[in-house]
Amino acid sequence: MEDYGFNTSLLHDIKEENPYGATMVPVYQSSAFFHKSAEELERIFANKAMGFSYTRINNPTIEVFEKKITKLEKGIASVACASGMAALSNAFLNILQAGDEIVAAAGLYSGTVDLLHDIEAFGIKTVYVKENRPEEFEKLITDKTRVVFAETIGNPKLDITDIAAVAEVAHRHKVPLLIDNTVASPYLTRPLELGADIVVNSSSKYINGSSNAISGILTDGGSFQWDGERYPGLKNYLKYGKMAYIARLRNGLFRNIGACLSPQNAFLNCIGLETLGLRMERECANALELAKYLISLDVGITVNYPGLESSEYHEIAKKQMKNGYGAILTFRAGSKERAFKIVNGLKIPYILSNIGDTKTLVIHPESTLAIHLTKEEKEATGVFDDLIRVSVGIENIEDLKADFKQAILNA
Repeated sequence: MEDYGFNTSLLHDIKEENPYGATMVPVYQSSAFFHKSAEELERIFANKAMGFSYTRINNPTIEVFEKKITKLEKGIASVACASGMAALSNAFLNILQAGDEIVAAAGLYSGTVDLLHDIEAFGIKTVYVKENRPEEFEKLITDKTRVVFAETIGNPKLDITDIAAVAEVAHRHKVPLLIDNTVASPYLTRPLELGADIVVNSSSKYINGSSNAISGILTDGGSFQWDGERYPGLKNYLKYGKMAYIARLRNGLFRNIGACLSPQNAFLNCIGLETLGLRMERECANALELAKYLISLDVGITVNYPGLESSEYHEIAKKQMKNGYGAILTFRAGSKERAFKIVNGLKIPYILSNIGDTKTLVIHPESTLAIHLTKEEKEATGVFDDLIRVSVGIENIEDLKADFKQAILNA
């Protein structure tokens, strides 16, 4: 296969044969698939033959989406799920059991913190670093640690994980590194190339790009050497070599929980993928310019964006991120009351709880996304009562600048 550039690869790397000449994979909107003989279906269920049986397990449209993400993230295989949270749940629970511990970054998305609270009921404990630095992860790793977890870019803290350095720490202790790459997307960072072992994307965000499909996907790099004693759930799957993690997931948790992606949403994601590079290029450029502009206004707000030299994570971001610094910025308004006035005064952005749309989106995280967290957890994840999160879209930047200026000055 040719070594194409990013945008060409999105369009041409994965092509499916179609007898009618369609340039997009069809939507195979079918719950199940018939076969010519009982013997043929038996071989499929016994993993002795390739084929489709039931969409909860696999589906041709979903498989194409999985192949595209696998190629994009430079992994060996992917599993698409009904949501980003479903992908994270599958990624964790595929290898964890009662008594195991997760060492996690501080600036996680609040929904993920909620999930990690939920799995405490299964005897799985999470400990959090105070600062997102390699040495802080190492301090918390014990003989009970079974996975190290972080986000490429924390949401909404916007701290940057030094993936290569944290991967080195994790591997020194024979523990895999799981990275949530949602905010960066494969356009900015490919965690597997930097040493991560499993990468998760909430594909509802930048991969989809238009807020029209909820979905998530996890990708295995195939490089981690699984130990059947430390990870007993994988013991019977080690015979599959590099595919052990995916084989266990496909034949157990993913299949049995049933949080599968719908064919229609897989199709919408395939459409969104085609413009990922173009959208991210524009959104990252807009975010950087808007962040600099907001600082220049000098109107009592504090702006946070990894592309600013004032960010403590700027140097890591510059080293690790290929094509920009992300499309999310935050700023603190000084009070919750003023933050609400600014949000309500904006004319262009939508007030809603998503990121990664072509349209600019704003939200007050403290009263919405992080509402179930304690005060200490909110601060650890970078959430304060005067914080506004902005997911920057592809609008004309001069229009965005004028809109934010009037909203801030009138608040």
